[in-house]
Amino acid sequence: MSVQYGAWIGNVLVRNWKIDHHAEEDFHSRGIGVDKVMPLTLTERFLHGLEISPDRPAVRIGSDSVSYRRVHNMALRWAGSLMANGSPRSVGVLAGKSMTAYVGLLAVLYAGATVVPLQPNFPAALIRRMIKLAGVDTLIADEHGLTALPEIIDQEMGIRVLDTGGFAEKFPKIPVTSHPEISTPIKVTPSDRAYILFTSGSTGVPKGVPLSHGGFAHYFDLLDKRCDFRSDDVFSQTFDLNFDCGVHDVFSAWGAGATVQVVPPSAYRDLPAFLAEHGVTVWYSTPSAIWLAREMGGLEKGALASLRWSFFAGEALRCQDAADWQVAAPGSKVENLYGPTEFTISITWHRWLGEESEKRGVNGTVPIGKVHEAHDFRLVTEEGEKSHVEGELWITGPQMATGYLDPADEKGRFADLDGRRWYRTGDRVRANPDGELSYIGRLDSQVKVHGWRVELAEVDYLVRDCEGVRHAVTVTRSVIHGTELVVFYTGNEVPESALADDLRAVLPDSILPRRYVHLDNFPLNSNRKVDRLALQQWAEKLPG
Repeated sequence: MSVQYGAWIGNVLVRNWKIDHHAEEDFHSRGIGVDKVMPLTLTERFLHGLEISPDRPAVRIGSDSVSYRRVHNMALRWAGSLMANGSPRSVGVLAGKSMTAYVGLLAVLYAGATVVPLQPNFPAALIRRMIKLAGVDTLIADEHGLTALPEIIDQEMGIRVLDTGGFAEKFPKIPVTSHPEISTPIKVTPSDRAYILFTSGSTGVPKGVPLSHGGFAHYFDLLDKRCDFRSDDVFSQTFDLNFDCGVHDVFSAWGAGATVQVVPPSAYRDLPAFLAEHGVTVWYSTPSAIWLAREMGGLEKGALASLRWSFFAGEALRCQDAADWQVAAPGSKVENLYGPTEFTISITWHRWLGEESEKRGVNGTVPIGKVHEAHDFRLVTEEGEKSHVEGELWITGPQMATGYLDPADEKGRFADLDGRRWYRTGDRVRANPDGELSYIGRLDSQVKVHGWRVELAEVDYLVRDCEGVRHAVTVTRSVIHGTELVVFYTGNEVPESALADDLRAVLPDSILPRRYVHLDNFPLNSNRKVDRLALQQWAEKLPG
């Protein structure tokens, strides 16, 4: 143990499940009881990984890699530079999945500030709004971010850019010192903000969500207790760093002294070869990655043999997709994770159990599982009554954000009840007798067609059961006589009359979809979820 790191960690309380044999002896020698320890903060997770794997790769991008030791030293220098003119509060990281991004987010945390990850390929006006709402006056940007910056900033913003590589000449800059200005990360409290993330905006303008160090500590505490992550693991990084699932990838790996492996879009052309070449053992993506891999022939039996863990989130996970992935990755535990941004990455989990999971699911999807420890939930009916069977999912607990950056956004999302603050997910779920939850669909995906109440997810399920159809997404469009359903589907191209005949056996004629559009693949948004908004817009433009 280095003198510098050892002196610092002596004042940190770390859970005994994260302490190796030598570290445990060190803690006892300092009089720190391992039975009185606390969950790790994000910076403590990296420092634990640094202690385990100082010279192992912390991040790999293509053929480039950077060690824990180098990331640590660079982050200390950048953090000290950020603090040279006072302690920063919120620092934007305007970058793709680059080395600048990974070192930058750690540097912001080392400085005791709040990370605001920003995606350079977002519209300039949207990024500008995020920067202003989050109170960002300092940016760390890679070359992609610097290219986008002139269209983003305006005269009122006064943005300064950390000059990490001599590319920030066009902007007011903060020089990076040649020696670290700080020797250890700034200490934080559980209530301090760690990140500001923005919701995906699927139901309107993205909302700024401040997430605390305590919320992240609770999440990763539970995850580490459940999963046997090791220093020789290699974690996929499929998510962008402005997405909450991307935080999972990074700090799950770093807490174990493992490697984060960036997965480029080209990897899906031959996913088995990519995973084998890079030794990926832990996978995390949206379920859309499963059908991408399947389309490319990547789900043959045993094709993903290197995987020990597979996580999916962001969309409903189909039972058939989970089963197919399990066949390709027979040595992997497969989990379905669920959680809105407002609940710090995810708030429920379900371990795939084959036929048992199929029995517990709804509409052919995998259950979302049980709510995390120390949290409470309730199901609320349309009449506002508590139900033990089905309703909108409300949750409260330590992973919950206290609100939005703009309090005006909180109406209809946060509620005070029984002396507690609850988050209303807007998701309709069903409770199984064993306490697990199954996802039915968004409340706003329940529509009325000719007076009939229709769950779009149920129509998706019925269409997927038609011969030749692999996956289906149902949307609505406005027509002269009201609202009608349009189905987009993949698989074999099937005559519309055949699909209509199949559905007529299970749906009233008045709510039958009126158009069936075959696609080779569904469009994906920046988070690699099916882009339902794009499909909705497409449906509105269809003739007739």
